[in-house]
Order: sequence, then C-alpha cells, then structure tokens
Amino acid sequence: MYHFRNDYSEGAHPKVLSALVETNLLSTPGYGQDEYCARAARLVRERFGCPEAAVHFLVGGTQANFTAISAFLRPWEAAVAVDTGHIAVHETGAVEARGHKVLTTPHENGKMTPGALQTLWDAHAAGDPGHMVLPKLLYLSDSTELGTIYTKAELTALRRLCDSLGMYLYLDGARLASALTAPGNDLSPEDLPGLCDAFTVGGTKNGLLFGECLVITNPALMPNFRYCLKQCGGMLAKGRLLGVQFAAVLENDLWLELGRHANRQAARLTQGLLEKGYPLYAPSPTNQVFPVVSKAKIRELEREFTFELTAPIDGSHDAIRLVTSWATPDEAVSALLKAL
Repeated sequence: MYHFRNDYSEGAHPKVLSALVETNLLSTPGYGQDEYCARAARLVRERFGCPEAAVHFLVGGTQANFTAISAFLRPWEAAVAVDTGHIAVHETGAVEARGHKVLTTPHENGKMTPGALQTLWDAHAAGDPGHMVLPKLLYLSDSTELGTIYTKAELTALRRLCDSLGMYLYLDGARLASALTAPGNDLSPEDLPGLCDAFTVGGTKNGLLFGECLVITNPALMPNFRYCLKQCGGMLAKGRLLGVQFAAVLENDLWLELGRHANRQAARLTQGLLEKGYPLYAPSPTNQVFPVVSKAKIRELEREFTFELTAPIDGSHDAIRLVTSWATPDEAVSALLKAL
C-alpha cells in the first residue's frame, strides 16, 4: 500500500539514521545541554542569520506550539488563527487545554490577511476590557493547511499590523522546507527572524525520526523559557537525539533539498491529475495536493492508497488530500496516477 496521508511515514533520512547510530553509545549531559544540541543550535542561528536567537529542540509540532504559546502569553491573552489553522483544528484543543483561547477568523486560501486580523481585533477592542480575552499572538503556518505559502510582502504586512496592535507573530514551520522551496516563494530563511517573534523549523515532516526546532528572536520572550519547556513535558532527557538529527539535515542544506523533493513529486502528481481532468479543491505549490474525486473512485483508491478526506463537494464527489514527502518514490506517484 502506498501512503499519501502524511509526510512523516517513512522514518528518517539515511544521514540522520547514520548520525544517530554513530552517537548511540556516547554518554552526554541530558536535557539538551550536550554538545550536539549546542552545535545544532549554532547551525540554526547561522543559517537563519539570527546570532542572538534562543534555540530549543522539542519532540513534536503540537508540543512545540502549545509550549511556546503557554510561555509567551499571560492567562487572559489569546492566540489568533484562521479557521483552518492547525492549532484551531488539528491539535485537540492543546492550546486551550493549557488555558489560552484560540480566536479564529475566516481564511483566504488558507492564509491570514491584515483585514481579517484587524476586524477581529476591532471586535475585541470594542468590548469592555476585562470581559473578553485580549488577542496577543498571531499564529501562522507556512505552508498553510491548504498548502499555500506566504509571500514576503504578505508576511511583512502582517508583521507591521502586529506591531501596531502590540501582538506577537509566531510562525509554525512544520512544513517550512517545503514552503521555502516552493514555486513562487520569495522568502529566504534569513527573512524570518526579522518578521517573526518566534518560529519553528520542522523536522518530523522533513527527514527526522522526530523533532521540531523552536527559534525565539524576541528577547522579551526568551527569559525562563526552559521552566515552561519542562512543565509542558518538552524537555527530552536524551536531548542529544534531537541535536544529532537537526545537525545532520542542516549540513549542506539537506533540509531544503528534502523539501524540494516533496514539492517535485507533488508537482508531478498535480500535473497528472490536471491532465486526467481532475479539478483541484485548492491550488497548492507545495507538497499537499487537493483533487476533487468521485466517491466511487475514492472507495476504489482506498484499497491501495492511504489519504485523507478534506471536504464534501456534492452528493457524489469529495475533495481528498494527498501528501508527498521527502522520501516519496517515483513509483508511488506513478501508481496513483495509473489508478486514477
């Protein structure tokens, strides 16, 4: 069976596994205080051009998101996301379970717009202070849940609005490598520290067995973060396992090449779908593809492929979500196109 449900099924890139094996029997300090995490953090700072940033390594994306938001916000402050945002839909209320409301607003092609953010802010500002939560952190993801990406101009406009409203801008980069290598992208890694108060660099979906990297660039958000990291269960005892993996993919920009591979396979899949007459629910330049398929064909495909349903279209058609990964082979894409 071929898997198109997610982009972390295949395990880890051989260079990551090799690095883990080579360091398997070493004895190092725990909890991320080892030389491997220090080296990986240095590589992150160098690659993103943020020498003063605080760099932390966590196991997964949901954990990274709720830990960061828990640390950054006071109890009466809220995060803001589009209605398709990962923290609002696919994290089982993890942010809210930690005591922070997630406010949502309609998306535009999966993205937040300054107009939507301003409208939400105005609705809360008009209320009696002390009776409504205070919007304080804008949550974005790049790429988005619909596979779309933010341009530098779009992210800059949101940054300016956040500054004027006194809000933080936090970017979930679980699929950052795919976004930065997508057609039409004009953001570079070095742009992110100046546009975000904090952002993550995804590893779980990009060649690591597990792991996300949180980069905090706003000095006001750095103090005492490790207290929250421990309290939220994010301080891995064998922390070097995270540092070893990130160092392996950061060398020679392997992390970006893995993102390119996923995008190339998705582009191949998209082209084949269009040639066969399948319309797209949402256009995506990254590794998530959303064709509209008949319910009968979906039942047929489920015998050989795994994927997700995205939305009902009409009585006989649904939109499905196909995800390529850093390791998706040519034959998997060919088999799916043949089945279609």
